Amino acid sequence: MSWRPLPTGEFTGIDWSAPGAIDGMDPYLAWAEADGFMGYHAPGREPVPIKWMPLVIGLREGVDVRQLVDASSTQWLRIPQAYLLVPGLRHCSARVSREFFRQWRTRPVLRELIERFELGLPVEQLPLGLNEFCTPGCHPQPPRQRVRGPVLGVIDGGLAIANAAFLDPKGRTRVRHFWRQDNFYGGRWPGTPDHRRVPLDPRRAGPRPDDMGYGHELSREDIDRVRAEFTRRGQVDEEALYQYVQLWDLSRPVNHGTHVTGLATAPGGPLNPGLDDAASRSAIVAVQLDWANVLDTSGGAMNVSVLDGLMYIVSRCAEDADIVVNVSWGTLAGPHDGSSLLEAAMDELVDKLGGRLRITLPAGNGYQGRTHANATLAPGESLPLHWRIQPDDHTQSFLEIWLPDGAEGVSLSVAPPDRPEQAVTLTQGQSGMWTDAQGQPLWTLIYPTRSALGERGTCALLALECTGSHEHDHPLAPCGAWTVTLRNGGRRAVVFDAYVERDDIALGLHTGGRQSYLEDRFYDTQGNLNGWVDQPGNPTAIRRSGVFNSLSTGRRTVSVGGTRVADTGPQNLSRFARYSPQRPDPGPARAQRPGVKLVPETLAACDDNPALWGVRSTGSLSGSSVRLAGTSSSAPKEARRLLNGLS
Repeated sequence: MSWRPLPTGEFTGIDWSAPGAIDGMDPYLAWAEADGFMGYHAPGREPVPIKWMPLVIGLREGVDVRQLVDASSTQWLRIPQAYLLVPGLRHCSARVSREFFRQWRTRPVLRELIERFELGLPVEQLPLGLNEFCTPGCHPQPPRQRVRGPVLGVIDGGLAIANAAFLDPKGRTRVRHFWRQDNFYGGRWPGTPDHRRVPLDPRRAGPRPDDMGYGHELSREDIDRVRAEFTRRGQVDEEALYQYVQLWDLSRPVNHGTHVTGLATAPGGPLNPGLDDAASRSAIVAVQLDWANVLDTSGGAMNVSVLDGLMYIVSRCAEDADIVVNVSWGTLAGPHDGSSLLEAAMDELVDKLGGRLRITLPAGNGYQGRTHANATLAPGESLPLHWRIQPDDHTQSFLEIWLPDGAEGVSLSVAPPDRPEQAVTLTQGQSGMWTDAQGQPLWTLIYPTRSALGERGTCALLALECTGSHEHDHPLAPCGAWTVTLRNGGRRAVVFDAYVERDDIALGLHTGGRQSYLEDRFYDTQGNLNGWVDQPGNPTAIRRSGVFNSLSTGRRTVSVGGTRVADTGPQNLSRFARYSPQRPDPGPARAQRPGVKLVPETLAACDDNPALWGVRSTGSLSGSSVRLAGTSSSAPKEARRLLNGLS
């Protein structure tokens, strides 16, 4: 085993160990190339050769997507046409070939246009590129049958498009447009009949939307037609219908996207007696995320898929439509100051539409998860963090350490559990990786002077391979308590935040992920009456305050925290769901990095019963109901309130 420099990327051609190579770049891209994209394909299956890499691109101030298209070639850069339907956008997704990176390295004109870019998830259809895309000088036309009036946009997984809860009074579906981002079924897709990787049938799943270039689209007419075809004696055979349109996941009784959409727009019934509001009559434009997003709870593809989903929804709405989009999804790591590429893109889109678009997001469910540390390091001070990596974790683990501008004197030391000889200390601008006897990477520390992941300060990334695998030759990182020590060798105090990335298992799936967390002896895990919030005088660096969905810290989006039904306990303990950030922040005042968001804009109930967690909403099949917990249920309630305010 040995400590080695990062290699030259096979796809990008970037020598990641060269001086300055990691600065201003996405450290996840550097790690992905170092380990051969091992974390981006299904276990037991050969990875799909990457011909086109998905990115989110942020352009410099004063540059827009059309300028980038006109300065590029479709031989190496392909952008969905929908991004030219909103004039002046600075953010877009793209599929890029190897040649893009050569052009980016050698053409100063291109580098002057692009400020930063982030890797999306190169799995399943994403490496295959786009079938339709922007070309220099092109002027794409808006699609036909655009929706007017109040519109609910939903970006989620498991959307029961044939459910009776989403019909209008005439029995027609209110789902005016439905875009599923998958191109294939098979593998670990829930409910699929076999494990073959087979293209979806456009005669059943719907045609490809030209302005997005991938996936499959169903119109309201398509959904109504297939509902009629599967109606027997006045009843729709929904399970057979979903088999026909190749939405096998909807055979399960519980689906996250259906539950969320029901909270935002389902009419009155057993769940909401007498409810007849504007939201229950609104049109719906729905995006079902590629299942790669659902499987990877760390959000590896979230930036590309959510941004594409937003552009799809906006493109299907008329210029006088008022749109409320709910995205009940999220991750834990990130800058938490609204400067991630996806958050900046969402803010820009809200601004460009002049208030016609509002986006609701959950504040997050990790308040008790021990995934955040925050402290101030005085000059000469050091602080160890203990990161608990669980055994038999079949997914990679990530820890991000965020430092503000002016923190150049902070060094980072990493010691694997029970392996002092492998301890490594780096300063800004340095990186490297430990490899096994076969030269396969086990873990890396990448510590740039600035990062593409945010606009302020920098982010150091500690990435670990999985600790368990069914593949006999898969490299494994050691489990146990990793020690990460920050030392301030500078002349002024430095505030830092450390965020453990999300690594749990999504509803109904089995990825083998196990959530890692921070630990120390001062953090209260006893569950006492006052033990659910940070307490003054507790010296632990592990903080509940600041545990926040890293997709919902933007300036223009609406983050929604969760409340619960009051019981007999003290009001300040019973009001908030224990997993949700609170408003106002109950923790003691601590110094924060500039712009870090601690509290949600608003609150909505996500635990409606003193004895049961969660809220009831729409199940997969018509007439059924299910109970799910989390601020994912708070966000669509706020979306509903906003829709009702449009009437």
